[in-house]
Amino acid sequence: MNVTSQIKQPIQQEMELFEKKFYESMTSKVALLNRITYYIVNRKGKQMRPMFVFLVAKMISENSEVNERTYRGASVIELIHTATLVHDDVVDDSNRRRGFFSINALWKNKIAVLVGDYLLSKGLLLSIDNGDFDLLQIISVAVREMSEGELLQIEKARRLDIVEDVYYEIIRKKTATLIASCCALGAKSVSEDAALVEKMRLFGELIGMAFQIKDDLFDYTDDAIGKPTGIDIKEQKMTLPLIYALNNCSSKEKSWCINSIKNHNKDKKRVREVIQFVKDKNGLTYAEQKMVQFQQEALSLLHDFPNSPYKDSLTIMVNYVIDRKK
Repeated sequence: MNVTSQIKQPIQQEMELFEKKFYESMTSKVALLNRITYYIVNRKGKQMRPMFVFLVAKMISENSEVNERTYRGASVIELIHTATLVHDDVVDDSNRRRGFFSINALWKNKIAVLVGDYLLSKGLLLSIDNGDFDLLQIISVAVREMSEGELLQIEKARRLDIVEDVYYEIIRKKTATLIASCCALGAKSVSEDAALVEKMRLFGELIGMAFQIKDDLFDYTDDAIGKPTGIDIKEQKMTLPLIYALNNCSSKEKSWCINSIKNHNKDKKRVREVIQFVKDKNGLTYAEQKMVQFQQEALSLLHDFPNSPYKDSLTIMVNYVIDRKK
């Protein structure tokens, strides 16, 4: 049994019902939209986000039960996540997503932007129509932070003047905030305990931070993964291994490295040299230590909860984040 199936096992029924509800939440009277949303549903990813919602809700609720709010919360998160992916592909001018053609590759940018907007509005309305204003607030904060994180990254990439604290702020907003809101939503859908909801939000944030650092590390490995080696360097993205290397080298080395990234990022040999430079400066070792630190902090937040299949699945999930191969 693969890891995803193992994690999903205690919430198998909920996930099957969720898929049905999720598809229903996307339907429209416009045939073109239905064709596109049908395509989106059928190329679904691992569905990690809804899994977080259900596992957290079942771990903390009495009798391990979820309710309609939990399903709606999971659907809203997935709608908004899908909207951001569709928009991301336009922003990054990407033709592929999860091994399939992206929406913008098949239907052009204009339609992709409109589909992303449509999914976003569907997500917001699903909460509003059912009076889930508390859940909507959690999600709206996530959308705002994700946009800010992306823009902050673009602003900093132009100048390559990023320090570690700013990097953490970028990844917290860009990646961790969505996983944090999944966990907060799961908790809020079954509990009014504000401290508990905040604890689960922090749990998700820590996992998100570890997740993004793991993604950064993939850029420096030669494994057959989802993205080719050195792509972040080519796109002038500042990753943790690179930031560490730049802060722990001579000014001459720093100038060479920044010049390589700014002016020679299309030169494969030069990109390989930058990767080697980062490795030589222990950038990967440092990033791995930080990633494990976030992972351990996340695991420590689960200690207080009684043992259950849901807690076990969340523990597997936290470990999978840093052990995964892509």
